[in-house]
Amino acid sequence: MAASELYTKYARVWIPDPEEVWKSAELLKDYKPGDKVLQLRLEEGKDLEYSLDPKTKELPPLRNPDILVGENDLTALSYLHEPAVLHNLKVRFIDSKLIYTYCGIVLVAINPYEQLPIYGEDIINAYSGQNMGDMDPHIFAVAEEAYKQMARDERNQSIIVSGESGAGKTVSAKYAMRYFATVSGSASEANVEEKVLASNPIMESIGNAKTTRNDNSSRFGKYIEIGFDKRYRIIGANMRTYLLEKSRVVFQAEEERNYHIFYQLCASAALPEFKTLRLGNANYFHYTKQGGSPVIDGVNDAKEMVNTRQACTLLGISDTYQMGIFRILAGILHLGNVEFASRDSDSCTVPPKHEPLTIFCDLMGVEYEEMAHWLCHRKLATATETYIKPISKLHAINARDALAKHIYANLFNWIVDHVNKALHATVKQHSFIGVLDIYGFETFEINSFEQFCINYANEKLQQQFNMHVFKLEQEEYMKEQIPWTLIDFYDNQPCINLIEAKMGVLDLLDEECKMPKGSDDTWAQKLYNTHLNKCALFEKPRLSNKAFIIKHFADKVEYQCEGFLEKNKDTVYEEQIKVLKSSKKFKLLPELFQDEEKVLSPTSATPSGRVPLSRTAVKPAKARPGQASKEHKKTVGHQFRNSLHLLMETLNATTPHYVRCIKPNDFKFPFTFDEKRAVQQLRACGVLETIRISAAGFPSRWTYQEFFSRYRVLMKQRDVLSDRKQTCKNVLEKLILDKDKYQFGKTKIFFRAGQVAYLEKIRADKLRAACIRIQKTIRGWLMRKKYVRMRKAAITIQRHVRGYQARCYAKFLRRTRAAITIQKFQRMYVVRKRYQCMRDATIALQALLRGYMARNKYQMMLREHKSIIIQKHIRGWLARVHYRRTLKAIVYLQCCYRRMMAKRELKKLKIEARSVERYKKLHIGLENKIMQLQRKIDEQNKEYKSLLEKLSNLEITYSTETEKLRSDVERLRMSEEEAKNATNRVLSLQEEIAKLRKELHQTQTEKKTIEERADKYKHETEQLVSELKEQNTLLKTEKEELNRRIHDQAKEITETMEKKLVEETKQLELDLNDERLRYQNLLNEFSRLEERYDDLKDEMNLMVSIPKPGHKRTDSTHSSNESEYTFSSEITEAEDLPVRMEQEPSEKKAPLDMSLFLKLQKRVTELEQEKQSLQDELDRKEEQALRAKAKEEERPPMRGAELEYESLKRQELESENKKLKNELNELQKALTETRSPEVTAPGAPAYRVLLDQLTSVSEELEVRKEEVLILRSQLVSQKEAIQPKNTMTDATILLEDVQKMKDKGEIAQAYIGLKETNRLLESQLQSQKKSHENELESLRGEIQGLKEENNRQQQLLAQNLQLPPEARIEASLQHEITRLTNENLDLMEQLEKQDKTVRKLKKQLKVFAKKIGELEVGQMENISPGQIIDEPIRPVNIPRKEKDFQGMLEYKKEDEQKLVKNLILELKPRGVAVNLIPGLPAYILFMCVRHADYLNDDQKVRSLLTSTINGIKKVLKKRGDDFETVSFWLSNTCRFLHCLKQYSGEEGFMKHNTPRQNEHCLTNFDLAEYRQVLSDLAIQIYQQLVRVLENILQPMIVSGMLEHETIQGVSGVKPTGLRKRTSSIADEGTYTLDSIIRQLNSFHSVMCQHGMDPELIKQVVKQMFYIIGAVTLNNLLLRKDMCSWSKGMQIRYNVSQLEEWLRDKNLMNSGAKETLEPLIQAAQLLQVKKKTDEDAEAICSMCNALTTAQIVKVLNLYTPVNEFEERVLVSFIRTIQMRLRDRKDSPQLLMDAKHIFPVTFPFNPSSLALETIQIPASLGLGFISRV
Repeated sequence: MAASELYTKYARVWIPDPEEVWKSAELLKDYKPGDKVLQLRLEEGKDLEYSLDPKTKELPPLRNPDILVGENDLTALSYLHEPAVLHNLKVRFIDSKLIYTYCGIVLVAINPYEQLPIYGEDIINAYSGQNMGDMDPHIFAVAEEAYKQMARDERNQSIIVSGESGAGKTVSAKYAMRYFATVSGSASEANVEEKVLASNPIMESIGNAKTTRNDNSSRFGKYIEIGFDKRYRIIGANMRTYLLEKSRVVFQAEEERNYHIFYQLCASAALPEFKTLRLGNANYFHYTKQGGSPVIDGVNDAKEMVNTRQACTLLGISDTYQMGIFRILAGILHLGNVEFASRDSDSCTVPPKHEPLTIFCDLMGVEYEEMAHWLCHRKLATATETYIKPISKLHAINARDALAKHIYANLFNWIVDHVNKALHATVKQHSFIGVLDIYGFETFEINSFEQFCINYANEKLQQQFNMHVFKLEQEEYMKEQIPWTLIDFYDNQPCINLIEAKMGVLDLLDEECKMPKGSDDTWAQKLYNTHLNKCALFEKPRLSNKAFIIKHFADKVEYQCEGFLEKNKDTVYEEQIKVLKSSKKFKLLPELFQDEEKVLSPTSATPSGRVPLSRTAVKPAKARPGQASKEHKKTVGHQFRNSLHLLMETLNATTPHYVRCIKPNDFKFPFTFDEKRAVQQLRACGVLETIRISAAGFPSRWTYQEFFSRYRVLMKQRDVLSDRKQTCKNVLEKLILDKDKYQFGKTKIFFRAGQVAYLEKIRADKLRAACIRIQKTIRGWLMRKKYVRMRKAAITIQRHVRGYQARCYAKFLRRTRAAITIQKFQRMYVVRKRYQCMRDATIALQALLRGYMARNKYQMMLREHKSIIIQKHIRGWLARVHYRRTLKAIVYLQCCYRRMMAKRELKKLKIEARSVERYKKLHIGLENKIMQLQRKIDEQNKEYKSLLEKLSNLEITYSTETEKLRSDVERLRMSEEEAKNATNRVLSLQEEIAKLRKELHQTQTEKKTIEERADKYKHETEQLVSELKEQNTLLKTEKEELNRRIHDQAKEITETMEKKLVEETKQLELDLNDERLRYQNLLNEFSRLEERYDDLKDEMNLMVSIPKPGHKRTDSTHSSNESEYTFSSEITEAEDLPVRMEQEPSEKKAPLDMSLFLKLQKRVTELEQEKQSLQDELDRKEEQALRAKAKEEERPPMRGAELEYESLKRQELESENKKLKNELNELQKALTETRSPEVTAPGAPAYRVLLDQLTSVSEELEVRKEEVLILRSQLVSQKEAIQPKNTMTDATILLEDVQKMKDKGEIAQAYIGLKETNRLLESQLQSQKKSHENELESLRGEIQGLKEENNRQQQLLAQNLQLPPEARIEASLQHEITRLTNENLDLMEQLEKQDKTVRKLKKQLKVFAKKIGELEVGQMENISPGQIIDEPIRPVNIPRKEKDFQGMLEYKKEDEQKLVKNLILELKPRGVAVNLIPGLPAYILFMCVRHADYLNDDQKVRSLLTSTINGIKKVLKKRGDDFETVSFWLSNTCRFLHCLKQYSGEEGFMKHNTPRQNEHCLTNFDLAEYRQVLSDLAIQIYQQLVRVLENILQPMIVSGMLEHETIQGVSGVKPTGLRKRTSSIADEGTYTLDSIIRQLNSFHSVMCQHGMDPELIKQVVKQMFYIIGAVTLNNLLLRKDMCSWSKGMQIRYNVSQLEEWLRDKNLMNSGAKETLEPLIQAAQLLQVKKKTDEDAEAICSMCNALTTAQIVKVLNLYTPVNEFEERVLVSFIRTIQMRLRDRKDSPQLLMDAKHIFPVTFPFNPSSLALETIQIPASLGLGFISRV
């Protein structure tokens, strides 16, 4: 296939771009050979014409298909070129957040500049034991590959980590070492792996510094060899260092720092121990302030100092040496502050008493004058004489800096040596893995000697890398037997020759250094003369005569010659060194220079401080006279070249693994990718060279099965043959016509670059055509089906709609007619209502208006009437006043006038009187007048008389009237006074009226205002009332709403409370499970430590037995049981004593064991609980005593025949048992003494006969005993019948009874029995009372002792808390040991007392037994059979009982070990499970325990239980990897535990027992402590069972659940790279899902055969399914190739098969399905749509069992297998993260596959009757007998 055929329309290519390096474009039309221009369209939509190079006619590189983008291995790409590599790395880094990628044998690691959760213990465990290609790329995968190859190939390994400063080399090396430390562990108790890791903080503090590119840049190279023993456990390490950047000590560029240790010292200057160093702020010292950046963001130098000191302590550097190191470092800082004063141009001096120099000399312990002198002078030696020459200020400053650098370099070497001593292996090293953390290729604006050496080292490493890659390619081709063609690759040997060959750059530099007047300029001229125009790799810059250019493999680098000679010489004055060596006060300082003469004299050590040693020890040659001078002249370049050669020899002797670290940007931005910088580094680190070598050959490689599986769609049925290889050949010959494009190997097909892309294109086209055809057919069928369904639905809808419309129209007409009628009446009603309202309103208004007008008129009339009255009175008063005034004036005028007229008349009369005429006139009138007067007098007399009468009458009336008047006057006077008073009152009233009027006026005004206000208030009130009414209605609605809400809230609260209750219950269950898990983990840890202890003990015994082969020692089990269990061992003191004596020194010497400390703490808590239980028991005993006393007071004097019978029966049984036991022991002893061993052996005939006789005698004795007891009960009942009575009737009955007793002896015997019964009852009562009082006293004493012990414990605890942690733990341990010793002594005393008591009681029992025997004989003689038969009232029946088994097994004490051996140690589980009842060993053991309990033999019970437990442990230790054995003993241990509970006598465990089973309960011993021990043992066995399950299932899970295609053809295999993953095609050796299910069936059938409890089986199944789910999910999260839609379908199918298995076994309620929920959700997540926000919401609600990190990881890893699938957009993942940001879940990525659920053992009583159990002869237990 021609390449031009791929450049068709829509094909995508890469074109160069100045900004993005490479840009993607799409062809707009097909390319035809001869075209000079390509029509392209960029991704942003811009059209472009791309001109081809007219000379090369080279087409732009093609872009890989989308399904290949983001691959784990770059060699899996079909098109291998620079843009494809760059794009793949960018997609993985930016979109998927994956920092690791394989490139063939190289791991490319991009620095994320962010902490990622991918380095935890769970990730380490996930990669441990996995194939490198099976998991996603990771530094742990490289470390695992190195570790695995070391163990498999028995060959040393190397991991070469390189890259620019800031690319993450040190971190990668650190993680690799952490992986080795975690996976391998250490072979000794010295924790070597911790020391290896602890060397990192030390080396970082003295060898790392902040640069402009990296805050923690390693300024030296290091190669760490981690040593392993034959079992591949870490035993030690060794470190080599290269090219320490000494110039940084005295100079730092802008924004850079010196080495971290200086700033850590300055930050810790305030510490008391550092006061003598006289340090201060870092800005005070010249050597730390030049960079202007003394602080690193986020780094606390003081804390780092603490870490450094801790690491030094861990590595064995004592505090004295640490302070010495800090003194030297502080001295270097003070030395940098030393200043010089110029005396002239050629000399200088130090100011007198210069403080920095004084401090330096004090710290170094040297003389001030001597140091000041040699800082300003130097000694010159000639052939004849030596003279001292002053130096200039500049030379003095340079000499000072050279001295500081030299001191620091030697200190660095000294620390490295001590670190190596601390890491040195104490045993022989079998193999090692080296980790090389070395600088990458460097090029700066100004490149000097350091960059030259670094790039020289990288040239050597690149050459080694190229050769290794070339070698691997060649091996692959030869292994597959395909034609080998030489691949042209870049060989950088010419460049290396230019540098290191004869007359090379280094050679000329060393030669120039030897010249007396050699300079950088002369050296540059020599370089030009030697190499310019002669070597193509050497150039001269155009504008400089002091620089040269070398073409390295990565790039051209221009080196400035200035400073090369000085740095190569590295001169330091001898006199200054001698002054430092002469220090007497400071011992560490001379140590730094003690080997100075042997290595270098005037020059310093290598840049790394020393010549690194080779792996093999080299003996030093004898010194020759001329050798010192040669060594004297070694330069830095020469030493570096030698150390580099040694390094290359070491690397060539190992299998290398490469890690290339890439720095994505220069600004340390997280997950930001700069394409230009990345391409520079990819070119520099050799990744592109690897790609080029791969692309030159056959980069794509497929196995025949993988090719067939992937491209089966391109074959027709007739093409498929049984031979897969031939099938693939036939198909390829048809598909690819050019046979040079592929080659057929033995197991693989090799393709040239681009061929896989072509095959993928053909496959995609065929799949697309097939998809289109399927879509066309299905869409047509769907559309037809949809059309028919829609038409039918439309007709139905139309029918219903039309009917509905007709009904609606009829309804409308009816409603319209009714509405008109309603409207008519409604309108009439409304109008009438409105009229009535208007009329009523009008009348009301008229009434109000008329009333108002009438009231106004009335008020007006009233006012007018009042006004008229007032006017009348006022006018009358005015008229009267006027009249009186006028009358007075008239009367006055009349008086005046009449006086005037009288005066005039008088004047006239006076005149007339004087005249006669006057008199005459008067007399003429007088006569008439006299007559008239006479008449008048007469008349007057008459009148007088009448008047007198009247007068008398009047006088009478007058007197009456006078009296009246007087009374009236008096009354008037009074009235007058009253009137006066009234007047006064009137005046006051008038005033008051005036006031009242005013007040009335005010009141009226106020009334008006009030009325106005009232109106206003009324209006407002009405408004308010209306508003209130509205509010009331609203409130009512709100009230209803609130009531409804309250109801709803109450309902919700109830629901939430229920939910909370459920959650709290779940939480409590979780807490309980956590506690169980913690406890069971402690048990697991304890069992592990116990096994470790046993192993160590075995090793010690083995070591002891080596010099003494004939001596064997049997270990006592007492010590292990003593430490493990709370009960005392049954082993005798003689056996226990040696064990204790052996343990005591080990306890003193052993280091602190945290498990022991936790165990002791647990023991303290148990003692406290025991104290509390004793207190409760004491209270309970006291209450029982009170109740017993009250009952005794109420109890009648005699209990009757039943009590007597029980007591007699108990005594009889005890005495009979003891007697039989003693007789048996005596007989056995006699036989042993008298007979030979052959006769007395258990199998001898005599022994068997004697044993049969003893058995028959014991049976006869039991029968006799029952008969005696029945006779005794009859006698006692007869005694009750002859009690004396007071009444006559009783006497008669008594007489009759006495007469019936014909024999007097019978009466006497009854009387004697009665007296004995009374005495026995009294003695029992007294003894019980006494024992109860003694028990109370002893309990009180124990409680008092416990109180005192508790107080003492609290005091000791308070004292311990004040101590430091280490001393606190030691003190607590010492106290616990003392306390336990005291307890042991107390227990020994108690044991002695109990032994004495037992001996005493045995004597008493013998006496009682003798008496009872005599009584039995006397009674049998006194009672004849005839008398018994003749008694008519109380006949005595003596039944003859047959042998009745009690469900007990009897064995001899010496047969205990035989019992354990036959029943536990040598028992084959398979035979027992198939042929016998489940749990038979447990039943047998319990029946033996029952018999020991029946005998009340405490020692026998304890011995049997302890031997049983130890026997089970031994079996499990010996055959702990066998599932059947572990399952068998887990089942039997649980059954034994259930038996101990079922027959314990506790009510809670006796509910399901039969009456017969209740009779079999234990009577003498409470074995609750042993139940706890057995429960702990069962937990340990369960955990061991889980580990066995896990080990069996682990290899099957990934292959069966993930890799195997259960549904064939669903998932196609994608192209893979050089690191082949495990094939998913089921070969003969691979596991499938059927393998897992078969294994599950096997597990389940074995557990069922062993009779394991159903609940326990459920827990085991749940644990198995959890392991399957966790391991599968963890692998899915670490494998990008598994995260696809088709793989999700496979997983769901596999899970459904597992669920089907659960249903078949009726285990759906075991909780096993729930453990698979995370895996199910992960599979669903792979299959659901992942585009819109709705999809994101659905994913968030669906994946509640997955953590946020897991969801995001799956989405990032999701990879399309076919082109039809779409990738997950980054924006969608961000949406998911935003939606899940509030979810509080664990940040841990992987599930804990080692997690074991806490196990419980629910009580499961057995319905099996113990007496029915038969012991098969196959068990070899003939020495035990049924009882």
